[in-house]
Amino acid sequence: MAANYPVQKNTLYVGGLAEEVNEAILHATFIPFGDIKDVKTPLDQATQKHRSFGFVTFLEREDAAAAMDNMDGAELYGRVLTVNYALPEKIKGGEQGWAAQPIWADADTWFERQQQEEEMQRIQAENRAAMEAAEELHRKKMAQDREGEKEDDAELKDDPMAVAEAEALKQNS
Repeated sequence: MAANYPVQKNTLYVGGLAEEVNEAILHATFIPFGDIKDVKTPLDQATQKHRSFGFVTFLEREDAAAAMDNMDGAELYGRVLTVNYALPEKIKGGEQGWAAQPIWADADTWFERQQQEEEMQRIQAENRAAMEAAEELHRKKMAQDREGEKEDDAELKDDPMAVAEAEALKQNS
């Protein structure tokens, strides 16, 4: 599953944290490996305690690699830590996701998409109407041509000179 998402090489996932561990302790544990940009321990909404894991973001990728090599399998407050490169947050819903966004966050893009869709439907309707008009015009032209051929045949029968020309053409052929 890790292959499906690009890893963030300077952010580490730290799993297996004891309840007593907070962000300050996690920071103090990982600071020997390099400068730390950020430490997060997501809270469980119901208990307001961390969910036994956290994220440590280093300024340098090399520091994150050293921390992962040294701290994966290490013990902290009696618990064995699992330390890996962190995966990016999975995007849920919407275009940018709704995990940490207000419900109206993608309203502007939604309205733009609606306007574009309506414009496309309008253009398609205009194209359909133009095609139908062209087809109707073509049908009328074909009908006029057929009527014109019938009139030409009728005129030939009434004109003795035209009948004689037609017979002469047939004999020469």
